Amino acid sequence: MPAKTNTELGTISIDDNVIATIAGVSAMESYGIVGMASKNATDGLFELLKWDFLTKGIKVYSKDNMLTIDLHVILEYGVKISVVADNIIERVKFNIEKLTGHKVDQINVFVQGIRVGK
Repeated sequence: MPAKTNTELGTISIDDNVIATIAGVSAMESYGIVGMASKNATDGLFELLKWDFLTKGIKVYSKDNMLTIDLHVILEYGVKISVVADNIIERVKFNIEKLTGHKVDQINVFVQGIRVGK
């Protein structure tokens, strides 16, 4: 369900895919993240998504002008997971609130894997 803002001139509707794209690009700017993860339904494995498909690893829920975002990520080996997750949350929240004007209620970061080597 798209996030909506009512103004005196009409209604502004921001689709969930737009919010997911902002969240994906913002998360990818954080140090230690390799990419977004998508669960392969057939065998239960997670695959690393390319830049064109970042939104498949992100779920956006909007209710009463408050957003909840789930990010499924793959991190680089050797980084402290809690620090990287905090950085992702902070960056995503700042960019979404700045660009859309909607408040972010909650951001959940699910680490689906660690990539070792290149």
